[in-house]
Order: sequence, then structure tokens, then C-alpha cells
Amino acid sequence: MKYHRILLKLSGEALMGSQSHGIDPKRIDKYAKEIKKVFDKGTEVAIVIGGGNIFRGVSGSSKGMDRVQADYMGMLATVINGLALQGALENNNVPTRLQTAIKIEAIAEPFIKRKATRHLEKRRVVIFGSGTGNPFFTTDSAAVLRAIEINADVILKGTRVDGIYNDDPEKNIEATKFENLSFDEVLKKGIKVMDTTAFTLSQENKLPIIVFDINTPDNLYKVVKGENIGTRVNL
Repeated sequence: MKYHRILLKLSGEALMGSQSHGIDPKRIDKYAKEIKKVFDKGTEVAIVIGGGNIFRGVSGSSKGMDRVQADYMGMLATVINGLALQGALENNNVPTRLQTAIKIEAIAEPFIKRKATRHLEKRRVVIFGSGTGNPFFTTDSAAVLRAIEINADVILKGTRVDGIYNDDPEKNIEATKFENLSFDEVLKKGIKVMDTTAFTLSQENKLPIIVFDINTPDNLYKVVKGENIGTRVNL
């Protein structure tokens, strides 16, 4: 396998499947099986998951809620998703640990860098919940931060489209896909790969990002193997 240690970023919306909200058990089991394929080949896997399928802080604050309160609610939503993914992985015989930036000791370990790294070395998938633990920061920022802290080789952003395009491919059938992009090209073209804070942090630490379609069977395996799947962003 090309990558020894990966950070997989999943959106909360990815867990909805065909539902309008919540968690689709069939979809999350499918993701668990895809993760197991790379785990069984020896790849160390860490995961950051969003919470938009349950609650999104920005959306709540736009409707009059206090932004800080709304963001904490969003963090708790990511923990719910983390628990669901942990259950699905363990149902597929993949050992896991859930760590959270906010202490919820009854259900998860607090995030400790050395402990997270040790879990990975001991062949456990580590799921990071509650984002960075701070309001005003997205789970994209959390994904890049955790990837840097655990010395991941790459960030794999699983989405419902097969890479980065010059326009929304779901709205424009003539949109053109990019195979490779530099960080500078993404900034010049104004492409929204991740939020600005996350993207800048990734650029400063020379951490490549691969955006790919997580819903296509074996795509995750192919990306980790080194096949030309999705769009790669690097220096």
C-alpha cells in the first residue's frame, strides 16, 4: 500500500444515505467494510467525522442561536456519529478507539496525541470526535490538525463526487475534473476544497489532500494503494 497512515475525513451528511437526516445503518456499515479493506492490508487509519446530518452550528446560529452554543451542539453531533461508526467497525471485527476533544469519559477517551498514536501502532482505528473542541472551527480544520499531530501521510476527503471540478458537477454536466492541483492553484482558482483555515494549515505543513468519491466500492482501497482516483492537491 502506498500510504502507511491515513486520516480519512467523512462528512456527517455522508452517513444519511438516501435519508433526509440522521444515520442510515446500511450506509455506515458499507463505509465500515470499505475501511476494513485497507485496515486489513496493514494501513493505519484515523478518522474525523462531521455532524451535519444531525446538527450544524453555522445553520443554528443563522437562525438566531448563539454561535458558541450552536457549535458545541455540532461537536456533540460528531460524537454521536463517531459512536455509530465505532459500532459499525466493531461489528466488522475492526478494533477501534473513540477519542474526543471535549471530555465525555463515560463513552470516549479524551484526545491525547501520544495515546492516539499508540492505538494506531497497536492496530486500532482511531475516531476523533467533537472537532477541535473549540467553537468557530470546522471538522475540516480538526481533520488537518489531527492528521498533523499523528503524522499522517495524507488526508483523504471522502465525498459524493469523484474529485474537484471547475464547477459543481451535480449542476453542470460540462464541469471539468482536475486530476492534480497545487495548493497555489486551488487558492488562485478560488476552489473550495476545505475551509480556508484547514486548507492553509495543510499547505503550511506540506500535507497532501486527496478528494475522492467514498460511495464507489473499492475507491478507498484504490486511493490508499496509490491508484489515480479522485483529485490530489499537493505542493
